[in-house]
Amino acid sequence: MKRVGVIGGGQLAWMMADAAQKLGVELVVQTPSVHDPAVSIAKETVFAPVDDASATEILAQKCDVITFENEFVNLQALSVLAQQGVCFRPSLKALAPLLDKYHQRCYLRDLGLPVPRFFALDEVEHLQSKIEYLGFPAVLKARRHGYDGQGTFIIQDFATLEQKLSYETVTKPLNESFFLLEEFVPFDRELAIIAARSVEGEIVTYPVVETQQEQQVCRRVIAPADITPNQVAEIQAITHTLLNSLEVVGIFGIELFLRGDGKVLVNEIAPRTHNSGHFSIDACETSQFEQHLRAVCGLPLGNSALQCAGAVMVNLLGYENSHSTYQSQRQKIAEIPQAHIHWYGKTESRPGRKLGHVTVLLDNQNRESASAYALGVGAAIAQKVESIWYPR
Repeated sequence: MKRVGVIGGGQLAWMMADAAQKLGVELVVQTPSVHDPAVSIAKETVFAPVDDASATEILAQKCDVITFENEFVNLQALSVLAQQGVCFRPSLKALAPLLDKYHQRCYLRDLGLPVPRFFALDEVEHLQSKIEYLGFPAVLKARRHGYDGQGTFIIQDFATLEQKLSYETVTKPLNESFFLLEEFVPFDRELAIIAARSVEGEIVTYPVVETQQEQQVCRRVIAPADITPNQVAEIQAITHTLLNSLEVVGIFGIELFLRGDGKVLVNEIAPRTHNSGHFSIDACETSQFEQHLRAVCGLPLGNSALQCAGAVMVNLLGYENSHSTYQSQRQKIAEIPQAHIHWYGKTESRPGRKLGHVTVLLDNQNRESASAYALGVGAAIAQKVESIWYPR
């Protein structure tokens, strides 16, 4: 398969460019705006919203297989194309249990995977008794279209919950507002793993990483995570169970909580390349983007091992409304030894928007534990990057 259609034209599609060139693959992108990052690297572009299935029909005529940069698609409309023989990887069947976060929670629970306690907000009269089961604080989540902290709210008491729901449901009844409520997990750390599954069912996993969030947006990723071999094995087992159950073809990102008592819980599944795997572009022989294209094109999967002692990835987030390219800050960050900057070429900055990222590779001359070394040195490097990037 030589021409891959990508629904979505953001930085995740843009970062497939080098891998596509290496593999001799052409990318055809469906995206709404001429300013979207992937437009500059696409062989062809279909300009349309990502959930426009008639545009995806045009996309299908231009490529051999279609994959996804994000999950904001209309599965019902796309299923008509799948019945006509259009090849989607991952398949629509694999995506179906995941796009609605309540359905995703139910699917994981029914597989026997560890998840926080949760329920759907569909019966307002039972709300009081259900919330007593979870307690406060609790987490209110939009079931669709939430990302980078959008659609997620930490709720401290019943009055705040009622206030939030009444605000969100001014124009529609509660049973159409698509929220779920789940227990707040007092986690010790947040973790993530990137994994790929091939057409033949081979699974390759990347090192488990620690993700550090602020205001529910990922700020830093430390690879590898400083956790026990048993915890690594448990997370890999969860990954294999999930990918095999869904019969995935492609890359998935799995976010997890590690509680203080050592228990691992699955937080969310991203059925695509993921921010927590960006370190792999510079730190691994096969990046998550190359791995994804290998899987969807039916090629053998590549080596996912770290090629260095560790890596720290820092997101360069917008902190103001502007049209700056931040050239002087980027130049200073680039002077950090072993730093690799990836700038997404977005024309507009706003608070919290991902404008780029930097990965700094770590050399461990002391031969101490790679994960402990990455955590200690990575924290200092991340602090240095952020002191340059963010205004004092």
